[in-house]
Amino acid sequence: MATHDPSQLQQWLQVSVSEDKMYAYLIFRHVEEEVRLTAGQLETFLFSQGVKFGLQQDSLYLISQRPQDFYFTQNVVAVGIPPTNGKDGSIRVLFELDDQKNRRPTEREDGSVDYKNVTQLANVKAGQLIAERVPPVPGIPGKAVTGEDVACKDGKEANFKIGKNVVVNPEKTAMYAAIDGLVTKTEKDKLNVFPVFEVNGDVDYNIGNIDFVGNVVIRGNVLTGFRVKASGDIRVTGGIEGAEVESEGSIEISGGIIGSNKGYVKAGRNIRCSFIQEGNVYAAEEIIVHQSIMHSNIRSGKNVICNGPKGLVVGGLVQAGERVIARTIGNSMSTATAIEVGVQPELRQELVDLKKQLNELRENIDKSDKALALIDQLAVTGQLSSDKLALRTKLSATKKQSTEQIQIAKERVLEIEMTLENTTLARVDGVHTVFGGTKIVVGRYTRFVKDSVQRVSFRLMDGDVGMVPL
Repeated sequence: MATHDPSQLQQWLQVSVSEDKMYAYLIFRHVEEEVRLTAGQLETFLFSQGVKFGLQQDSLYLISQRPQDFYFTQNVVAVGIPPTNGKDGSIRVLFELDDQKNRRPTEREDGSVDYKNVTQLANVKAGQLIAERVPPVPGIPGKAVTGEDVACKDGKEANFKIGKNVVVNPEKTAMYAAIDGLVTKTEKDKLNVFPVFEVNGDVDYNIGNIDFVGNVVIRGNVLTGFRVKASGDIRVTGGIEGAEVESEGSIEISGGIIGSNKGYVKAGRNIRCSFIQEGNVYAAEEIIVHQSIMHSNIRSGKNVICNGPKGLVVGGLVQAGERVIARTIGNSMSTATAIEVGVQPELRQELVDLKKQLNELRENIDKSDKALALIDQLAVTGQLSSDKLALRTKLSATKKQSTEQIQIAKERVLEIEMTLENTTLARVDGVHTVFGGTKIVVGRYTRFVKDSVQRVSFRLMDGDVGMVPL
């Protein structure tokens, strides 16, 4: 029986729309008589039920030809267009910086590491373009089957992280070197241009302690008791003994660190070396060791990687914000070895400092607002002297600067809070063997390894430290 009566179709058919409004489904209710309908009738019925976009004409035709084939299923009759989110802007650095992840130093046969000479690094001249801002890509709204637009997320603007000896053009689209030197990234991805200080030989009594506002290259060893401090990167072609070596950028050591529990090696970004023995080593991001970490105190904001052919971590304490990856952890003599992941005391401290800074900035803005209101009152009565006019300009500039700083601080607070919440990244990977006597801590939870296990990953599972095969 063919029909044009919408109320008849209402008895036979039911339309439902998915929660995201991207799909409309047609369901046949219990039908006892033979159903005859046309694709046009189905289309009109769907319109009457609020389904106005993305109709699947082929499906409607097939349903109209043999309705009985579609009685007991949920039939898709309209498909919307999902929104396309925009792409965040970025900062394109025009130099391949030495510590980028895709550039790994070559390892010699004896296991030591061959770092490129300093002449092959990112040398620039004053006035040279070093980075450009890539604008964000806006999103494209989608369309629901009901006909309305579905909102999309636009990409976010990227901002330059400005370090030392660099200038940004007024449009904030390009960054240039202010001096001749090396392009260097320091903590929080700040871009700097630093001069270079070279030592041809060991840091000993002939050289003395070094404190330099740039990159330091030492073509020798750093001996016990000496101190090397740099605003940029430090490169050591030999090894480091029980010395104090501190860099706001990265530290690369061709040899190893033999600390004898004296001194420390500390970097604002990454540390790479061949081995660490009885050393105190701290990095804000990654520590990459090619051979072994023995009886040392190690802490990194993100990862500790010791995954070379030997890749041994034994004794001492290794802490990482996210992951520890090692070939072998502990030894057959059950030497006490502690590995902790998901611990970021520096980030917690930074969060406290940022919140304090935000309060101070808000107070500054409040003071500026009150002072500006007072000046505006004077302006109304025509009592504005030239020094008050200058003060108004200064206060407005201070307020603008504080507002910008608040925005940056808020974004960083959000970033840290998300990182601290995300213990899903925290894990310990034993690529070959994890021996008994090892203590594994993930966040607030601890697990002692009694018997040695092979090729396993420890991570948080249902409020406990679980073990899964690698």
